[in-house]
Amino acid sequence: MSNYTGQSDFTLVGFFSQSKHPALLAVVTLLVFLMALSGNALLILLIHFDTRLHTPMYFFISQLSLMDMMYISVTVPKMLMDQVLGSHKISAAACGIQMFLYLTLGGSEYFLLAAMSYDRYVAICHPLRYPVLMNRRVCLLLMSVCWFLGSLDGFMLTPVTMTFPFCGSHEIHHFFCEVPAVTKLSCSDTQLYETLMYLCCVLMLLIPVTVISSSYSCILLTVHRMNSAEGRKKALVTCSSHMTVVILFYGAAVYTYMLPASFHTPEKDMVVSVFYTILTPLLNPLIYSLRNKNVTEALKKLFGVEHSFKKQ
Repeated sequence: MSNYTGQSDFTLVGFFSQSKHPALLAVVTLLVFLMALSGNALLILLIHFDTRLHTPMYFFISQLSLMDMMYISVTVPKMLMDQVLGSHKISAAACGIQMFLYLTLGGSEYFLLAAMSYDRYVAICHPLRYPVLMNRRVCLLLMSVCWFLGSLDGFMLTPVTMTFPFCGSHEIHHFFCEVPAVTKLSCSDTQLYETLMYLCCVLMLLIPVTVISSSYSCILLTVHRMNSAEGRKKALVTCSSHMTVVILFYGAAVYTYMLPASFHTPEKDMVVSVFYTILTPLLNPLIYSLRNKNVTEALKKLFGVEHSFKKQ
């Protein structure tokens, strides 16, 4: 019974321990972390200071960047500190906080991507009514709903997961306190909870996916009817950036929370988690900046490139 407890320190068996060159991998992770933070911060600043980017679409992109900065900061600093200090312990309270934050941010991002698809639907299918349908008040309301639904996910799953009795080595075969990895350590029968968690995740994914699918179905029909080839191209380029982000983020979520246990191994789970917690925040600002004419022009203006070309 001495090993049977619900409140004890856990040990995070991160992916550095699986590498032959952990120090090199830690340096690469640090560089990716800094690039993700600086890329998203730069995008937020550009959108804030450039008046041409004061539209609903860029407001949602700035919120996505803010979420990505917070999302990557929940896991990577702790992981790097553990590698430097050589201690991989995390208290039950810290584990619960980390779990709540990543669930809240991940859930909020699911719904934010749905809100962004709705914004594109209104912009392309109802351009004349766009200023009314997507005014500042509506944007703030949609954003508030995204944060509320995301926090609901965190409030539902975190307390239940952390109140299970844990026993044995308390080694979490992951680099952060992800729900499936922590649940595996429980001494009690978690089958009912895992079924309910699966249904909850299906619902959390089904609602945004339905909104996204409906929005893009209407967009494709509208684009197909367009007479202007340039208008068609502009609409598709704008939407393709968003769809790329949707596929990256939702694909990883489906693997983690919806595929049966037979598809999972600790190594696979860590690779997928690295992808959506570390690489996706790095890729998102690149996707939205490199493929967006307004953002690239704002970047040129910020660094004085446009001015120097005009002088020459």
